Amino acid sequence: MSELHKYIGFSIPTGFVILMLWTIFTLVRKRPPHDAFWNLLAVLQVVIAIQVLVGALLFVVGLRPPDQDLRFLHYFYGGLFPAVVLIAAHRFAQKERWNEIPWVVFGFAAFVNFGLTSRALMTGLGIGV
Repeated sequence: MSELHKYIGFSIPTGFVILMLWTIFTLVRKRPPHDAFWNLLAVLQVVIAIQVLVGALLFVVGLRPPDQDLRFLHYFYGGLFPAVVLIAAHRFAQKERWNEIPWVVFGFAAFVNFGLTSRALMTGLGIGV
């Protein structure tokens, strides 16, 4: 189960990098993204939820990140903070100011979540500060 958590952990920052680069590409082209952009965003949100559930199961069975000092960060960087960023992005994208370019909001959220989930991956693997 721990290996599954690790592999999912690598896929999440990768997905956010793709989403971020896709946003930059759409800005350069001055065209909205294809529907696949929104599908990727939806998949990432579901994968994060699955990752949190797998992590909670690992926690219940007693498996924890190796560095005791970084565990707290792992839980927040990997689950709570990315969820808060995505919820905020959904709220901002609904505002009138962003109605015509909501993918820019999600591109910025992808940038932030790439950093957060990369840090969660590092703390989970025992890579220190």
